[in-house]
Amino acid sequence: MSLVKAVTAAVAMGASMAIATPAVAAPPPHPFVFVHDRFQPASQAKTAGAVTYDKSLVPTSASVFIAEARLSGKGMKNHHEGGEGRGEYKMHKGTFVFISVRGLAADHHFGIHVHTKPCGTKPDSSGPHYQNKQDPRQPSTNPKYANPHNEVWLDLTTRSNGKGWAKSWVKWNFRPDEARSVVIHRHATGTTSGKAGQAGARVACVNVPFK
Repeated sequence: MSLVKAVTAAVAMGASMAIATPAVAAPPPHPFVFVHDRFQPASQAKTAGAVTYDKSLVPTSASVFIAEARLSGKGMKNHHEGGEGRGEYKMHKGTFVFISVRGLAADHHFGIHVHTKPCGTKPDSSGPHYQNKQDPRQPSTNPKYANPHNEVWLDLTTRSNGKGWAKSWVKWNFRPDEARSVVIHRHATGTTSGKAGQAGARVACVNVPFK
């Protein structure tokens, strides 16, 4: 998917959920985050926006685009055409995350999740998955907590040209400064008890300043 299409998809999703009748007092703009970077060797993690830990699956020639659209759920005052009637418009609350990659290993299924810490020189530097309701037992493998509704999962399968994309919509917002990166894993994400949320080795990481 082209960068233009990726941006359009992310913005369109956020915008379509915020459409209202003409507003008396417009709300503040909805927060959006866009990250577009090329993967660098893990040794450059201190300055790089995206790093690879396995160049056979995520080479340094590969690139990634990630977008976030956050809707707070706050309403706005509005009026009907002709100035008759006033009311409150309640917007949806939630977070939309989109990822597009190119140059990764072809025909490969990757497990991809939002993590709590920034990328580092070691694969485990990015910490555990971000969870809306946190599992008291870590690492979390309980499907009650490790699932695509309580976490952000962006699993994708690349095509023969190494390109792929995925999106996730959850009905909550990230807590401030607790979602810091997106991690690409070697395998598809498990869903069964004891394996839920697990997707093998961390092969790459992207720093994302989620709102």
